[in-house]
Amino acid sequence: MAAGAASGGSATTDTYKEARTWLLMPAWVTLSFLILAPVLLMLVYSFLTKEFRGGVVWEFSLSAYDQFFFDRGLFGDEPAKIEWTYITIFWRSIWQAGAATLLSFLIGFPTAYFIATQPERVRPMWVFLITIPYWVNLLIRTVSMKFLLRDQGPLNDFLISTGLIDSPLHIVNTNFAVQLGLFYSYLPFMVLPIYAAVERYNFTLSEAAADLYATKMTILRRVLLPAVKPGVIAGCILVFVPSMGSFLAPDLLGGAKNFMIGSLIEEQFKGNAGNWPFGAAASMILLTMVLIILLIFARQQAKAEKET
Repeated sequence: MAAGAASGGSATTDTYKEARTWLLMPAWVTLSFLILAPVLLMLVYSFLTKEFRGGVVWEFSLSAYDQFFFDRGLFGDEPAKIEWTYITIFWRSIWQAGAATLLSFLIGFPTAYFIATQPERVRPMWVFLITIPYWVNLLIRTVSMKFLLRDQGPLNDFLISTGLIDSPLHIVNTNFAVQLGLFYSYLPFMVLPIYAAVERYNFTLSEAAADLYATKMTILRRVLLPAVKPGVIAGCILVFVPSMGSFLAPDLLGGAKNFMIGSLIEEQFKGNAGNWPFGAAASMILLTMVLIILLIFARQQAKAEKET
């Protein structure tokens, strides 16, 4: 085999072919117990009946899904009407995640481009500076942001002391605060994939476009963005998906009026007052939506790779 490789032939022999199944066994066991089994358990729970004192009764029904989409009155004997409360929460989660993704892209793309165009010896330092705040637990970072944005927090104190405002800005418990929380939580997940894509970009393409009198905006739109599109799509997935199911930022920064689907699901599994089947059904609806979005992104990714 070594002789074949030395003479220019392609060595395609798989040394570990016989042991491949056994080598993959730990990965399959881990995925089955930590990912597949919990999802299947949630799927089963979503079709069960709520027990009055918490937990579930092993009687299969569609009542949890019916509760999510339809309102049948307090005693369940009224004509079905669309339950806009949970649908609104779901829609809020989508647009909050979408807005966080857009904001992360607008900030993350220039940041990634800046890092990728620095001398190679200083790039690791910039990546280190981007990621070091995220070595701290997400809960601690979110609480710290709440302290920063509160009415008597450092931000308002600074703005008042400089005379820019006369009274504190009420930022906490608003959609804007949730946006900041999501953006701050997942920004590196946008920067790093784009940085990796820009680092592989052939900058002579931009020089050639400039020689043909293309403007900087045209080069960005027609040359650079299509070339790094796979990195952009990967970053959007890594920001959008966890933002959809986030509950720390909405709970701590948004309050009760800015509930997202992750907060709704979390509430259903708290104590004896929760509704486990309804929480499981909401989880399955969220999972289905995420899978649809991932399929769309995957098709875009495959299309982008074919174009490049």
